[in-house]
Amino acid sequence: MNIKRITTLAVAILLISICLIFYILPNTSGVTLDAVKVNDITQSLAKKWESLGQSELPCLQYNMDYVVLNDRLDLVKATRRGLNEDINSAINNRDTIVDITLNGKVFGKLIIYNNTSEVWEDYRSKLVIFSILIIVFIALFCLVYALYIDRSIFYPFRKLQDFARHVADGKLDMPLVMDKRNMFGAFTESFDLMREELAKARENERIANQSKKELVATLSHDIKTPVASIKAVSEIMILKSNDENHRKQLEVINSKSDQINDLITNMFNATLEELQELRVTVTEQSSILLYDLIKNADYNKRATISPIPECIVLVDMLRVLQVFDNIISNSYKYANTSINVSANIKGQNLELEFKDYGRGVSPLEIPLLLNKFYRAKNAVGKSGTGLGLYISKYLLNKMSGDIICKNVDDGFIIKIKLHIA
Repeated sequence: MNIKRITTLAVAILLISICLIFYILPNTSGVTLDAVKVNDITQSLAKKWESLGQSELPCLQYNMDYVVLNDRLDLVKATRRGLNEDINSAINNRDTIVDITLNGKVFGKLIIYNNTSEVWEDYRSKLVIFSILIIVFIALFCLVYALYIDRSIFYPFRKLQDFARHVADGKLDMPLVMDKRNMFGAFTESFDLMREELAKARENERIANQSKKELVATLSHDIKTPVASIKAVSEIMILKSNDENHRKQLEVINSKSDQINDLITNMFNATLEELQELRVTVTEQSSILLYDLIKNADYNKRATISPIPECIVLVDMLRVLQVFDNIISNSYKYANTSINVSANIKGQNLELEFKDYGRGVSPLEIPLLLNKFYRAKNAVGKSGTGLGLYISKYLLNKMSGDIICKNVDDGFIIKIKLHIA
């Protein structure tokens, strides 16, 4: 509303200025000759003609400049210097020329000076001054108006820009100071309410994450205890067993107990420390060793493993075993089919493909499978945390490798890439 009133005032001032200019114009367009005054001057001159040289010119109260010529057109007298003192000059200046007569006798000529050019010159000077004053006034008004616009509109938006930058940087404890006189007061209040809601949402998220971390910590402790008992019992049974087959089966149980313990630790680290402390030690290893790792991970003996090309790869054997175990365990859980493992060398990578013959996942979900805690729709009703593929990707990236998931016509493939030394 303030801007509307100021704009109306500015337009009104401009219109008044234009009206003043047009009001001055007709009043200064020139001087209209008064016939009565001219006749009075001529009569007074005729009566004083004989003593005109020694006396003052008559009718000076009319403020009319004139020149008196005798019958020979010689100058007799003038009200002031600088007037047209001959007929030709008077005609050129469009002066009024009147005969000085009395009782039919002509004494001389009266030349009434035409001061229109002087009046117009004076008018132009005043008009220029008036126009300059109007321009200066309008310029000052525009400057004040611009400052007002900047203060009332642009300054609040600059504050909003700074506020948005603080929010983007996560500084949600810095309130947006509002000026109630500002026309955007309600608008800025909405932004501050948004900041408060974001701060509440962040705090709720922090509490939820903290609860989740505490849950994982509790579960990891609770799971480690029975796993430790299984490991202890299996070690005792290995020592007491005399049957070679039974001993091998017990050794598998013992090794899987160690692996479960490592996985629980890794899950704990991934959740509590965002994988920053999950150590990966990369060394040069022969690809032939990967065959035994896959066999070790295939605890249900459903995998058909093709020969692996011989090369030197950059891996952490413990971590790559963890990756294989995650992939094969997922296949058992979600596809429950046989697994075909193939390997080939492409460029600087050794690529291993784990193919099962299940229904796969929705194409829309494939980009999300590697996200933390994400579980596809086919995981409903099955245990899991959604960390397996996420951890596998992290570990492979630390080894300069990668993992790719894709659907095929007759199943689902997980491809891992290991960097060749």
